[in-house]
Amino acid sequence: MKVPLSWLREYVDLPAATAHEVAEKLTAAGLKLEAITSHGHDVKNVVVGEVLEIEELTGFKKPIRHCKVETGEATPREIVCGATNFVAGDRVPVVLPGGVLPGGFEVGARKTYGRMSEGMICSERELGLGDDHGGIMVLPPGTPIGADVVELLGLRDEVIELEITPDIGYALSIRGVAREVATAFGVEFRDPAAVEPPAETGPSWPASIADPTACDRFVLREVRGFDPAAQSPLWMRVRLTRAGMRPVSLAVDITNYLMLELGQPLHAFDRDKLRGEIVVRRAAAGERLETLDHVVRELDPDDILITDQSGPISMAGTMGGLETEISDGSTDIVIEAAHFSATGISRESRRHGLVSEASKRFERGVDRELPLVASWRAVQLLAELGGATIQPGVTHAEVEVSPPRIAIPSGYPGTVAGVDYSRDTVIARLEQVGCVVTPGSDPAVRKGGVDPTGVVTGGALAAKLAVTGDDMITVTPPSWRPDLTDPNDLAEEVIRLEGYESLPSVLPSAPAGAGLTEGQRLRRRIGRALAEAGYVEVLNYPFISPDDFDRLLLPADDARRHAMRLANPLSEDEPLMRTTLLPGLLKTLVRNVGRGFSDVALFETGPVYRPREGAPEVAPVLGVERRPTAEELASIEAALPDQPLRVGVVLAGEFERSGWWGGGRAASWADAVQAARAVAGEARLELSISADQHEPWHPGRCAALYVGDTLVGHAGELHPRVIEAYGLPKRTVAMELEISRLEAAMPGPVQTPAVSAYPVATQDVALIVPDFTPVADVEAALRDGAGELLESIRLFDVYVGEQVGEGNKSLAYTMRFRAADRTLTVEETTAARDAAVAMAADRVGAQLRSA
Repeated sequence: MKVPLSWLREYVDLPAATAHEVAEKLTAAGLKLEAITSHGHDVKNVVVGEVLEIEELTGFKKPIRHCKVETGEATPREIVCGATNFVAGDRVPVVLPGGVLPGGFEVGARKTYGRMSEGMICSERELGLGDDHGGIMVLPPGTPIGADVVELLGLRDEVIELEITPDIGYALSIRGVAREVATAFGVEFRDPAAVEPPAETGPSWPASIADPTACDRFVLREVRGFDPAAQSPLWMRVRLTRAGMRPVSLAVDITNYLMLELGQPLHAFDRDKLRGEIVVRRAAAGERLETLDHVVRELDPDDILITDQSGPISMAGTMGGLETEISDGSTDIVIEAAHFSATGISRESRRHGLVSEASKRFERGVDRELPLVASWRAVQLLAELGGATIQPGVTHAEVEVSPPRIAIPSGYPGTVAGVDYSRDTVIARLEQVGCVVTPGSDPAVRKGGVDPTGVVTGGALAAKLAVTGDDMITVTPPSWRPDLTDPNDLAEEVIRLEGYESLPSVLPSAPAGAGLTEGQRLRRRIGRALAEAGYVEVLNYPFISPDDFDRLLLPADDARRHAMRLANPLSEDEPLMRTTLLPGLLKTLVRNVGRGFSDVALFETGPVYRPREGAPEVAPVLGVERRPTAEELASIEAALPDQPLRVGVVLAGEFERSGWWGGGRAASWADAVQAARAVAGEARLELSISADQHEPWHPGRCAALYVGDTLVGHAGELHPRVIEAYGLPKRTVAMELEISRLEAAMPGPVQTPAVSAYPVATQDVALIVPDFTPVADVEAALRDGAGELLESIRLFDVYVGEQVGEGNKSLAYTMRFRAADRTLTVEETTAARDAAVAMAADRVGAQLRSA
């Protein structure tokens, strides 16, 4: 909304305040400032001149005229001009040499078309008054010669542009903004709607309301004998232009002017094109209407229409129909002013993609009491400026609507703000808004609910604050504030008018024991550990395609194929919620490789979505008018899938980079297993590793990851067919592990271990075992056999060759022994080592390898 300061001052006795000071007050009151634009302050040396003589110059491609213009100086000025819409004797605006036009355009004396031109005769566009550049601006006869055009036309002005949010539709008018400014400065407000129309003497053009849900007030007035050639006065065109609207014609300009001034959209019909009674109703199936923008629109049964016997003639509150528009020959006019359903107009506007200045106001809420006043002012201006004759009578179709009343404790605004507002302050501020405040409330109000007269009560608030009847007030909002429907709305009005800057800034105290949960700390530790190991974190959309199940080679009965389908997916290609992290990671890997990154290590943490057995496929949709019951919340919970948290990694190319220091090392299944070990280590858990066959991994290079007897994930090299299906690099490896299961198995708080001051004793042992024997089983046997003296065990070599025999492998371990209370002897460490070897021999058939 663009608000010219000069227009604002017409209704508010502002002190000597600048536009910036006014804008600061409006911002403090809760209106958002977009911009402040100055007009005419750079214009100088523009005066009124009278054209004395005109000489038509020939020999040029376009009309050129050499004019003598009297400007009140000693001698007339000679000016060359290309416009032809003025004659000798006309008064015109003239820029003298040295003068400046809007935008900093300087005008001087120069020779052109073989003649000296001492200045410039101006059009409206050149003076910044509009877009009309078709000819010179001709001033009314009798305008003083030599007068300053800037002062004469009021070119100097400042325009405050505000962004109007949906809840303050009243500010889409000069009237609404002026009321806010008057309140902010504490000065008198003169309401432009404070006009008393004449008493109704009978109906004008016949009209009725067929659908009370679409419209509750419809007013028609009529004028005849309007002069279609009458021009809009300059002051009106200037104001419309400054407010961001283009002048069109007098009849249209009057409706637009009053809409900007009062906030009430109006529409003008050509009386001669109307056919019978006008009816406001909803559209019928198959109806169509060609609107003023020359578009034929298919109407929806929910659209609100203005119709006559010929059918639809206007989309109510949005755009008029082409058939009944005011034309260049219209002399008899019917003015319509109405109060339409805000939600109905909003839906209609969006349904047709047709946002107009009228629809912007109706969908935010218009003053229901304005139609009679606005229509009367419109016909007055048509008579005053266009020579029309006002026809007696007015058509006023109305549906009775009771004004809302809201009962609240007088201390409620202070409770919301945390500031002690007195009862008198609350009442005074609400009355400044325009509310009618009466003390007290009847017992029905204090008990809560809605009383028979339509009072919206603050019963729950009253009970909460344990107030008495003397503390209650009943508030009737003004007709121009349809947004005030709730006790919180009234509290906001008091708070904003008292000043947001007066609200205390108090930081809440942090409750003891708050902070990250153990699960949150675990997830952060996992992310840091993988990042330190060389992995890069990615965040993928949690959506997958049904084709991903086939590309991953999942069996038909695999639980991962049972996925939740989105009701409104972002892409029809990926309509399912993921049941595994791998598809997103693999696609991200392919994109990176395709962009030239051949060595990639990625990880992602996030939930997967696994539907519960027997859960409903569709969750119930609840309303927002009340809090859901426990049963309704339980029904929603039952429809939700399990959402365990997982971590996944994928690797391709070199995991250890090659360089001047030598060759690198390609990523292998062991790196994926080690990533799983690093994740488990952050949960202070040891993984058990065993061979497995699990899609989408290679059947001979897949490891199952266990914590105790609980399967927590898989790692290894992907199946060649999976690699081919996704277009991955050869020997791509991956790991997926369920963090939720790790978290459930985590031990209690970390206990500080006792640190022994005695030296460590080291023993190396090499065992020969069958090549199919899991390393984890061998290590577990050694640990159990070594007993409490064993501090750590590390596999440092694996050998396969002739020396150990076909079908065997050699595993070499370093075993560290230490006691907490003594230095171990050679005999003690040897005995512990021999016991460990014996346990390995018994469990896995291990043989001690000789030198």
